[in-house]
Amino acid sequence: MKKVVIVGAGIAGLAAGIYARQSGFEVTIYEMHSIPGGNSTSWKRKGYFFEGAMYWLTGSGKDQPLYEEWCNLGALSDEVPVHNRDPFYTYMDGGENVCLYRDLDRLEKHFLSISPSDKKAIQVLCQDIRKFTKMSMPIMDLKGVKVKEQHKMPISMLFKMLPMLPRIPALSKMSAREYAEGFQHPGIREILKTVVGSDYNAMSLMFTLATLAAGDGGYPEGGSLSMAHRMAKHYEDLGGEIEYNKRVQKVLVKKGRAVGVEISDEEILADAVVVTIDTLSAIDHLFDQPLHEPWMEKMRTNTKPVMNTFVCLGIEADLSDLPENMLFTFDPPFFYAGEQVNSLSVNNYATYKGYAPKGCTSATMGLMGDTYDYWKNAKTKGTYEQDKKQLAETIIERLAAKLPQIKDKVAVWDVATPLTYERYCGTYKGSWMTVVGKGDKPSIYPSTSEKIANLYFAGQRLQPPGGLPVAVVTGRTAIQYLCRDTNTVFQGSPPL
Repeated sequence: MKKVVIVGAGIAGLAAGIYARQSGFEVTIYEMHSIPGGNSTSWKRKGYFFEGAMYWLTGSGKDQPLYEEWCNLGALSDEVPVHNRDPFYTYMDGGENVCLYRDLDRLEKHFLSISPSDKKAIQVLCQDIRKFTKMSMPIMDLKGVKVKEQHKMPISMLFKMLPMLPRIPALSKMSAREYAEGFQHPGIREILKTVVGSDYNAMSLMFTLATLAAGDGGYPEGGSLSMAHRMAKHYEDLGGEIEYNKRVQKVLVKKGRAVGVEISDEEILADAVVVTIDTLSAIDHLFDQPLHEPWMEKMRTNTKPVMNTFVCLGIEADLSDLPENMLFTFDPPFFYAGEQVNSLSVNNYATYKGYAPKGCTSATMGLMGDTYDYWKNAKTKGTYEQDKKQLAETIIERLAAKLPQIKDKVAVWDVATPLTYERYCGTYKGSWMTVVGKGDKPSIYPSTSEKIANLYFAGQRLQPPGGLPVAVVTGRTAIQYLCRDTNTVFQGSPPL
């Protein structure tokens, strides 16, 4: 049995570990943090539970190809309830609410009722969403690998995709912001800009809206951390080991082969190494010298990292009568870390059991923007904690003006900056995804090194824009490369 070392117990690392154990390898995962999950995480503060990553999960719908993989990995099962909030977003600005419903007939009727002048744009939007609902993320095998069960894209899926193909070039060449500006109603514009982020291309927006309309994109009970713990338990039940609080300092390379890792100056030897932490960070810092291969240089040049500052509030008020995701605009806007905030999406977990003390509410907000340098300078100057406090107080004040019921009711606040994600997860500039903007052609990077044998990569950075499904797919691909190189049958499910 060949020994495999995996760097990182995020979703990609856990997936790679499970696939490797199922295929018969001896596997140890080394994780710098004290818990699994990596960027897919949550935390508690004074009785409040803050969901720190997953708002919806692609592949949570039971008719989706990815659902079987999530179940195989222990992330989902028939015993794990999945919540499909509807409406998905609600724009609230003092007048009539604007709701982003999953049901397309209801969505079209609602949008037409509040903005008849947008009739043509609304009809085109709903037609596009219907076309894109025919697309789902396929699970496919690496060429040349021996597999227990073959996975390939069904011909029927290719035919279903045909109606959407003519729309892809146009949608790829405009941003979500530009697409949204085609609507006159301010609430519809704000919702469409917010769903994936205004800098992403409109095709990313359409894929996301189609995911929701197809009955996919639910929120598994317990959220990010519970899902990570389920996967970790499944991996350990298969005989895998996880060593927590063990930060890999270096991947050992001898005579052009990866032969193990170094942790606290101790060499741990292995037959193969799978690096699942942020690839951008790994290729610069995990080797004696930064790695320079054509695909790595392309990644360094083309990556537009997504960063956010995450604000969490513990509110001594029951907000269960309000939507689960509320979108507000601010006039005038407010500023933080050099960024202007015109709107804010608030995730309201009042209806989720265990997220807050009885009669109270846990709420979270993500403020997008490249603020890494600002926060790093604040850390250097000694104003980091004060700047976080000022941001929290500004948001509390602005939200209280929109929701008077929370005034003087915020008992707990917490702010996680890009430096927080960098510290706990080792990600490049604290980034957790990659922007695919207008005109961008997403690159799919290989899971292997061209110069170093027995070295494999997995993680969200390898297939922009990233996300949880990409973590799973790249973890699977990395182990398929390992199986191909070692003439091993890839199992993809518990061995017989």
